[in-house]
Amino acid sequence: MAEKNNLTLTEFHLHKNQPDKSQFAIFELGDYLEKHGANASKAHIHSFYQIIWFKTGSGKHFVDFKEYEVVDNSVFFIAKNQVHYFDTGSNYTGILIHFNEPFLMGNDGDVAFMVKQNLFNNPYQLPSCCVASQINVLLDDYIRLMKLELSGEPGFGQDELLRSYLKAFLIQVQRRKSTFEKTVDLSVLKVDDKKIQLLRFTDMVEQHYKDGLTVAAYAELMLVSARTLADLTNQFLGKSPSQIIQERIILEAQRMLVHLPLNVNQIGYDLGFEDPSYFVKFFKKHSGMSPLEFRRSIA
Repeated sequence: MAEKNNLTLTEFHLHKNQPDKSQFAIFELGDYLEKHGANASKAHIHSFYQIIWFKTGSGKHFVDFKEYEVVDNSVFFIAKNQVHYFDTGSNYTGILIHFNEPFLMGNDGDVAFMVKQNLFNNPYQLPSCCVASQINVLLDDYIRLMKLELSGEPGFGQDELLRSYLKAFLIQVQRRKSTFEKTVDLSVLKVDDKKIQLLRFTDMVEQHYKDGLTVAAYAELMLVSARTLADLTNQFLGKSPSQIIQERIILEAQRMLVHLPLNVNQIGYDLGFEDPSYFVKFFKKHSGMSPLEFRRSIA
């Protein structure tokens, strides 16, 4: 193995054994796919966040069972528990960063909010963007600083330094993403009270989608009327609150069918369905195939 201070290393890790400790790693994308390609090209779930910067290459990347185009300088943001996979037969160069929840949170609520709500697992934005060539030098600088910090012995404030470099990286990408959104006139994505309300609703759905809450119950938790909530989701997403709740249940069912060795009945019970046959009908109505057909299609 190369010497520890040699920045040609293709993998850089901050890893502490306990699951509640910070974890952070950087990989050269081409080397990562060469090593893990067989598994990376199959639908899988991580317990951590990933940033995938495709510097060169073209193809497809799949996030929560949807297909997205990969072009030069695409950056994808994969939240924990999202299903994703790489296409096969494509040659990519780039960077892959992963980090877990304790590393993300630290003592910085701002970066946690930005990462979890603005870039990762956002219900009304694409899970990717293209970065302009003029900011590549900046992004490479942050990567170099992160690798430099990881290549030495752990020292005082290592997590804080790495988190600050990561935050700077994400801010630059978010600026680019915001500029692009203005270019294509997605002005509804600006931060305002309505967007905050929408985030509150999607957060609540994330917490309670297995609990069988009605739209009225969600509205009551938010201290708004069911009509106000419906107007909000229709304005931003073109969907009713019920559709958003149903889609979240279906997405979790799909993730479980791919990721867990449970039978269909067990998955239905876990999602709050007392009658397994109703779960099968619900799944087929909203996905166009039965749970078992879906599982076979992804295998």
